[in-house]
Amino acid sequence: MTQVTIREAVMQDISQLKTLMLAYIVDFYQYRQPEDDKLNGLIHGLLEQKDGIQFVAETDDGTMVGFATLYFTFSTLRASKIAIMNDLFVVEAERGQGTAAKLFAACKGYAARNGYANLTWTTAKDNFRAQAFYDKMGGERNDWQSYSLNPTIGIGD
Repeated sequence: MTQVTIREAVMQDISQLKTLMLAYIVDFYQYRQPEDDKLNGLIHGLLEQKDGIQFVAETDDGTMVGFATLYFTFSTLRASKIAIMNDLFVVEAERGQGTAAKLFAACKGYAARNGYANLTWTTAKDNFRAQAFYDKMGGERNDWQSYSLNPTIGIGD
């Protein structure tokens, strides 16, 4: 079994992190590839840790095998800051080896140490493997329904 270390992402990680993020976006979720400058901007913004932070999972030989992303926001209902775990991704070959649990623990620990009132996340309705994992991690399913829209659709019609 490969030994994996979890740590905060740093500038030297950009190349490998970008490759992992593209595997997550394009291969896993089947979304279209984002523009290069937008993905680079996102990564650099997260490295600055103003609106979020990324953790990476790295093997002893320096290969990145996963990442998790937290974004920082506020909850009016809690009148406090909260962290949203927007991404938790582990390459297929490392799944089931404990890497996801280590990434999750890093996110949970960060939120606890930094006074966030809540750590929240969503996953696809058909991602049953992730749902089972989050149940095992102690996550509580809630009664809220998620919505999203592209705000530019319909403008100027």
